Amino acid sequence: MEPIFQQLIRRLTFLFLALISTILLIAITLVTYKDNSLMDETINQPNSELSWDPKKMIFENPKATDLVKEGYSLVSESSKYMGPLAEEPSQRFAGNNLSCTNCHLNGGTQSGSASWIGILDRFPQFRGRENKIGTIKDRINGCMERSLNGVKLPNNSNQMNAIIAYIEWISSEIPEVNLKVFKGFPNIKIPNVAVNLDMGKQIYTRECVLCHGSDGEGIRYKDDKKGYQYPPLWGEDSYNDGAGMHRVITAAAFIKNNMPYLQASWDDPKLSDLEAFHVAGYINSFSRPKKNNKENDFPDRKLKPVSTPYGPWSDTFSPEQHKYGPFPPIIAYYKKTFNLNKTK
Repeated sequence: MEPIFQQLIRRLTFLFLALISTILLIAITLVTYKDNSLMDETINQPNSELSWDPKKMIFENPKATDLVKEGYSLVSESSKYMGPLAEEPSQRFAGNNLSCTNCHLNGGTQSGSASWIGILDRFPQFRGRENKIGTIKDRINGCMERSLNGVKLPNNSNQMNAIIAYIEWISSEIPEVNLKVFKGFPNIKIPNVAVNLDMGKQIYTRECVLCHGSDGEGIRYKDDKKGYQYPPLWGEDSYNDGAGMHRVITAAAFIKNNMPYLQASWDDPKLSDLEAFHVAGYINSFSRPKKNNKENDFPDRKLKPVSTPYGPWSDTFSPEQHKYGPFPPIIAYYKKTFNLNKTK
């Protein structure tokens, strides 16, 4: 017969192990438990972004037409299909090796990055740069001539029709409550200071150089025909000086809401407004292709964004201030003189 002391030790050991097992079981249950009632409520709420998703996997969707699929290829591999790398010289409309989706992220479906979701419903619209009502085709060709540093697509070309078909496809069946989430990108609070290029360089080195390179050269895909995985931000293969991204306020808003890539979003940014502002100015301080006839932009000069870095303007502020700020004094001038509320 075992001594009483040994029996007691054995029973205590058993109770201890049983207690540990119970605690572990409870912990595992808590970690893996999913409140299905809460999940169903979230998904079924009409205001939830979870209730609708852009149609990203078009190549696996039997309802996507060949024209839609072609549109996706054109915007995601622009250089290969309508740029310098196109096999047929007559199809080389883009002048650099960027893709549309280098700026319109996630196939044009990412909120806060000038998404194409629902954009067809906003056209035709007045365009100050041309001082007239413009169509979605005009808007696409604006990007072709400026961001892609090329020439216009023919209005009735297969490329134009395919891109519009793709935009229509990803926008279909979007609930009304979701539309504002995908519109443009949120504005920043414009700092009342000029761009500090030294500070911009520090931020660029810390946050941007890994993907875009120390000389802003970007990183190409291993398959060169696909263009850039991370686009060049200046130099001869970047957007030209007539592009919207060449305006510091516009570039800062995009950067604040999207960069560093996969680390920031419109509702959870990493950089402050001031950091985005300085790094945008730094990026736009370097040389890039020249857009011809920029002086014809904004025939009604008072409609020109205050951070447009090229004249003529309807004011006497210097070209330096129009490029690097401070912008609030220019904004105040247009409000006082023309009763215009400028945001960029």
